[in-house]
Amino acid sequence: MAEQDFINAGFKVVGTENSENKLLSFLKENYPNVIRDAEINIEELKTVLGLPIDEKVNGYGLNFVGRNFARAKYTQKTEKELRLNTTLSKGIDTTQNLVLKGDNLDSLKILKNYYSGQINCIYIDPPYNTTSEEFVYPDKFDKEEAEVLGLANLNESDFARMDFSFKTKKSHNGWLAFMYPRLLLARDLLSEDGVIFISIDENEQANLKLLCDNDIFGEENFLTSFTRVTKKGGKSSDATAKNHDYVLAYVKNINHAKLQGVSHNDDGYSNQDEHFEERGFYKINQTLDYDSLSYVKSLDYPIEIDGETFYPGGDKDIWESRQSGNYGRADWAWRWSKDLYEFGLRNGFIEVKRGGNRPRIYTKTYQNVKITKEGNVYNIVKIERSKPLSTLEFTENKYSNDNATKAIDEIIGKGVFEYTKPPELIIQLLKLINKEDFIILDFFAGSGTTGQAIMELNKDGGKRKFILCQIDESIDPVKKKDAYDFCTSNNLPHFISSITIERIKRAGEKIAKEIKAENNKPELLKEDKKQIPDVGFKVFDSVEAPKLKVDEKGQISITEFETEPLSRIYNMIFNVGLDEPSQVPEEVVKKCIYKIGNHYYITNSEKITIDDYSNAIKNGKVFIDGWTASLNGTLQNYKEDVKIVF
Repeated sequence: MAEQDFINAGFKVVGTENSENKLLSFLKENYPNVIRDAEINIEELKTVLGLPIDEKVNGYGLNFVGRNFARAKYTQKTEKELRLNTTLSKGIDTTQNLVLKGDNLDSLKILKNYYSGQINCIYIDPPYNTTSEEFVYPDKFDKEEAEVLGLANLNESDFARMDFSFKTKKSHNGWLAFMYPRLLLARDLLSEDGVIFISIDENEQANLKLLCDNDIFGEENFLTSFTRVTKKGGKSSDATAKNHDYVLAYVKNINHAKLQGVSHNDDGYSNQDEHFEERGFYKINQTLDYDSLSYVKSLDYPIEIDGETFYPGGDKDIWESRQSGNYGRADWAWRWSKDLYEFGLRNGFIEVKRGGNRPRIYTKTYQNVKITKEGNVYNIVKIERSKPLSTLEFTENKYSNDNATKAIDEIIGKGVFEYTKPPELIIQLLKLINKEDFIILDFFAGSGTTGQAIMELNKDGGKRKFILCQIDESIDPVKKKDAYDFCTSNNLPHFISSITIERIKRAGEKIAKEIKAENNKPELLKEDKKQIPDVGFKVFDSVEAPKLKVDEKGQISITEFETEPLSRIYNMIFNVGLDEPSQVPEEVVKKCIYKIGNHYYITNSEKITIDDYSNAIKNGKVFIDGWTASLNGTLQNYKEDVKIVF
């Protein structure tokens, strides 16, 4: 059925309830001169409000050809929907990670329904404005599109300039008009304490910063600009060699940002105990006892814990022999003096582990505190385990393109993907975020570096989730032969997104294999074994949403579309925006009714019974797929209790 049919029949249709912008309608009706080319004419608005307009100084900002067009693209409704790709997905029933294939402008608009204000971090490495004529994000631009966007008053000269700007990648105007709507959507998706990192080279760095300062995030929310080395050394015939690019960092709201300095070394700090609030995570050090050539008798004493006595080396008879003066070449002792041990035991710095040949005593090191001694008195004092991340941190070679190439070559083979960033760059940036459970979005996913970085970082026990967006850029079999052959040999579609997915799949498998091998070591105690992080992902394809079409005889029909039930359900979940799309809906009625919590999503509604309707309505909110529904008598009975989704 058509959307208007349900509206006419009195149904509530999702997305139409608050579609009217009341302020815009008021201005159009009462002050039409204020609205021009779908934007506010500031001078006219000042006149209406009685404000002075005789400015002596020109305003400061960034103007570019296509600005109004780009702004209109931001508000334009997408004509795409998402279809679940079960073939390319991995761990589909458990994973919380998402990969969206298709133009990121559409993907961002679809994500906005649920994720508006929910994304804690965004990292992007957009295509740079270079001398190449190729541009794989051809935003639609023609006179028909201009009219759709409310820009019908463009004169021939304006249109000619915009036409040039949108058809050549050499144009700063075209690049800015391309980035503008995507950055506006990125701002909408960021949480109030969220942060965005943007990799950029000097071709557009200055323009990008002006755009972000004045139009997107605000100059007050600019955090810093990191300098990253792209390559060390190298020869150049020019007077200077360009060996660096930048990472611009902005927060959504500087008053709500909760960034932290980076740790000096947080490796191994993954355990929690009753002191977590004050001391942070802790790690287990080596055992308290050790066999040493430099034996010290004062460190050789019995320890009693919970009624059990422990001796250095674990053997009472040998200990008693040592007390009689029978020392060997390397005798056992404790690493801590008796008074330090007693202080540590009282204050939670000692842990006994059982397993192996004998119980062992270990000492604990916390992130935020340490034991100090003044005179004969021991104290627990706070320590500064973090430091500000230097803007020159990324000038180290481990963040260079060479290291990035090594990282991806190790996963998918040499020469398959060029111009990528190293996982270490993303990992270090993410350490600024004072959370271990958050969502990161990368809507220029490229080779999938961000996905790998998140999985690597989650080896610390974190629950970070990623959303990757990558356009289905075709791979040229001649210009990119290695990449084309890689897809052929792995039975993958010949798109860059195929490499994105295969890279994070293999990286996840490698991480899981390494953790399993570590956990299988016989000397490792059960409580020290690590959990394998979420290394799966749900893949969604961006496809044309169903549309009504009219033939030459006036007959109305619906364009062909995917009717696979679970895909229809996920499309509804994305559209409704009440439940996180990374969740797995529970099937209530086979291929018809699914639910998340008390939200019921129904497709193929003509196949369900009155009792099915009644049970869903009685237990929660009900949403029905309009494209697979019909206005039959059963559905008419429940028009007040359901919402239709297109």
